[in-house]
Amino acid sequence: MSNPLLIDTPNSLPAFDRITPELAEPALDDVLARNRAELKTLLERNAAPTWESFIEPLEEMGDRVSHAWGPVQHLFGVNSTADWRKAFNACLPKLTEYGLEMSLSEPLYRAYKALADSDAFKTFSAPRKKVVNDALRDFKLSGIALPDDKKEHFKKIALRLSELQSKFEENLMDSTQAWSKLVTDESLLDGMTDAAKQAARDKAQAKNQEGWLLTLDFPSYDSVITYSKNRELRRELYEAYATRASDQGPLAGQHDNTPLMGEILALRDEEAKLLGFNNFAELSLATKMAESPNEVEHFLLDLASRAKKGAKAELEQLRAYALKLDGLNDYQPWDSPYYAEKYQQDVLGMSEEEVRPYFPAARTIEGMFTLVQRLYGIKIEQTHDVATWHKDVTTYALKDKDGKVFGGFYLDPYARADKRGGAWMDECLSRRQTPQGLQRPVAYLVCNFTPPLPGKPALLTHDEVVTLFHEFGHGLHHLLTQVDEAAVSGIRGVAWDAVELPSQFMENWCYDRETLLELGRHWETNAPLPDHFITKLKESRSFLNGLATLRQVEFALFDLRMHRDYDKGVATLETLAQVRKEVAVIVPPAMNRMPNSFSHVFAGGYAAGYYSYKWAEVLSADAFAAFEETDFSPETGARFRDTVLAKGGSREAMELFIEFRGRKPSIEPLLRHSGLAAAA
Repeated sequence: MSNPLLIDTPNSLPAFDRITPELAEPALDDVLARNRAELKTLLERNAAPTWESFIEPLEEMGDRVSHAWGPVQHLFGVNSTADWRKAFNACLPKLTEYGLEMSLSEPLYRAYKALADSDAFKTFSAPRKKVVNDALRDFKLSGIALPDDKKEHFKKIALRLSELQSKFEENLMDSTQAWSKLVTDESLLDGMTDAAKQAARDKAQAKNQEGWLLTLDFPSYDSVITYSKNRELRRELYEAYATRASDQGPLAGQHDNTPLMGEILALRDEEAKLLGFNNFAELSLATKMAESPNEVEHFLLDLASRAKKGAKAELEQLRAYALKLDGLNDYQPWDSPYYAEKYQQDVLGMSEEEVRPYFPAARTIEGMFTLVQRLYGIKIEQTHDVATWHKDVTTYALKDKDGKVFGGFYLDPYARADKRGGAWMDECLSRRQTPQGLQRPVAYLVCNFTPPLPGKPALLTHDEVVTLFHEFGHGLHHLLTQVDEAAVSGIRGVAWDAVELPSQFMENWCYDRETLLELGRHWETNAPLPDHFITKLKESRSFLNGLATLRQVEFALFDLRMHRDYDKGVATLETLAQVRKEVAVIVPPAMNRMPNSFSHVFAGGYAAGYYSYKWAEVLSADAFAAFEETDFSPETGARFRDTVLAKGGSREAMELFIEFRGRKPSIEPLLRHSGLAAAA
């Protein structure tokens, strides 16, 4: 039987019912060998490259790699068994080596340059020009201009960074899964929800244990840190969670990411200086909207100054509340989620658990689809003939107003063993025009919600609803593209600090009255979400938002300075301590090792770019304000679809925002939505 990872015809979906770990490496070897041979021939025959003779074959080669590697990378995240890890780790160096060959190929660079200098280039469409210009920029950022000896050193750095970043994520997953606590006295779980206790009991039974098994996957951790009355239990889980993959805590020294972090930062700094930048932050911003690290720092410090007064007041309110409620006079970080939830119940008259019955997962997902269909004039229909990797995964087709399929996606909503934590969207197929016709975009949407209990549907907290909308926003950016050039279709080619705009934009609807009425139906009675809950949810958006804002600023400023001001003699914890001294009002205990689990920065694509989340909030709040100003008119939805979503990376992000909004972004809507306007 042929290897299913080698099926690369347009619109062919991965055969997840036939893909096994042992097929991964042979498939990648086959594709890379074929691509290398084709590239050699392509470059020999392209003395005068054209789009058709040069770029289109390169797109074909890139898609072939995606067909073989994409499912392997995906399964490593959603089904990270020992066999899939082995397959992933065997393939990754080969793929990295190939990528470096391409980015450091002088003949390939010269061909792109010849195309850019040709008369034909002047007649190219804007997307095609951007494909070529982005490629030339990326060649330079990949070291193409370096002398041969430095080029080889640059290549070694890139290979090592790829290895270290993968190991960082692996250590974090191993550390998260290595810790558990079996509770045999149910009274210790007082305050936790029945659903959370049942989930803990099910975990214990799955391991043939009697009692309740608590773990560090987020649904389990959150159920304790937010709801357990037992302060010692909260402290114990906080310590285990806050010290994952570090030299502290119950697993001290096991899966420790500390040495990896030091080497990653050193190599990034060396890489940046090889390319002529002063630091890695400057290199990172070369492909972003922000113009300089100092501009980003100013933005973050300004936001912190607006939020700090309110955050101090919020912290004092929580401390006073804990003292009044339980006589607690030594308020600690493991108390914050618990008393914040209690305080919210008292002040707003609402808790996450009270609204959870109104957000059954299936109904909520359908409600989200209804909103999107109304906003953008499309149809979303479930499909049943697509192979998946787990029984919980559902698949969908997107159709235009005439019923023609233009995309699709997989939805994998629930937490389980061997699945990476968090939530994300990734590409399965990208839209592009091929010689055989149009390839339609397909996305993976992955979350880690609490799974359904026997006899009940999965019920989402409002926070989980927000996460669902966020990831679907990324999905829509990928799926609603109208760009036919693969390198700039969907989210490809989008500045990293603008890529969160569509996702953050979708979060706004989770506080919109009409949307909440559509989403929120009680799973047993079908009663709509009561008005007072809708009011409270809207109020909750700015509730304790000063503290939440400072937390994000703290992470972003730490990330920026760690890369801008790199000094091998200064430990990451010293940088973090200085940042906290400037902007934080809650300082965690000395054992806290947040950087060791900061995978967005050390293992993901957010290095010196974590500020993007806050900047995207500015963009998304201002975009949503356009809907508010036009009374949510269909024309506004169509304009957002046709600019920000449809054009993706084919034009600069700021240009598209201005085309949609009629001006540059304003911070005022964010300050208003988040309750910080009064402090501005």
